Amino acid sequence: MQTLLNVSNLCKNYKRSARFLSSGFRAPLGPISFTLGAGQTLSIIGESGSGKSTLVQIIAGLISPSSGDISIKGQPLCSLSQQERCRAIRMVFQDPSSSLNPKVTIGRILTAPLELNTDFNKQQIKEQIQETLALVGLLTDYLDFYPNMLSTVQQHQVALARAMILNPDIIIADEILATLDISLRFKIVNLLLNIQENKGTSYIFVGHNMNLVRHMSDQVIVMNNGLIVENNNTAEIFNTPQTDYTKHLLLSHQPDYRK
Repeated sequence: MQTLLNVSNLCKNYKRSARFLSSGFRAPLGPISFTLGAGQTLSIIGESGSGKSTLVQIIAGLISPSSGDISIKGQPLCSLSQQERCRAIRMVFQDPSSSLNPKVTIGRILTAPLELNTDFNKQQIKEQIQETLALVGLLTDYLDFYPNMLSTVQQHQVALARAMILNPDIIIADEILATLDISLRFKIVNLLLNIQENKGTSYIFVGHNMNLVRHMSDQVIVMNNGLIVENNNTAEIFNTPQTDYTKHLLLSHQPDYRK
């Protein structure tokens, strides 16, 4: 398996301040090290406050690390231009109704990343948008719609289309299924798997639903207090967890789990 993403000794430290109570202090992250293979799905699980979101936000470039290295295809992420980074890693947020600008049409939402990060002409932009809409199961009729005119699942499809519009190597999905009911969750999961099959996209998936994690993941990282306590293939994590924390996590989030 070809290594796509390499994270080495990644840390994030937060300075204490007398202005803040200790209850508001954010625990440090790291050191964190792991790899992600091309075309693979890595799920990150852990209780709230374990550092999952901080980790993926650092990888996505939303937060700067205190130390450590991240490379993609052997190239340090810090050496890439903003455009190159956008074409390499894209993020899908939990609630598309808040991450999609309600005052901008779907067409404009999808056009903007192409104008900012590629040298495509108008015809190439049109073709890329059409191809991406088809990939996520939407019609071009929706290009003139505004986000609030769409259903919840359609908004998720648009958010995925915006992430896929640049054909990135990695999509980071941070709790994107949390606001959907069970039938719609599986629709989005199947869409993600179809995209992966067609495009070879790698995913970093943050989630709490253990059935979905088990269904779509190749590798699982278990986090606690800003550290990785287990990192293994999905079958090993679910069938033979090595730490009491992982066993408790699986039992508490999946009542029918038995060790």
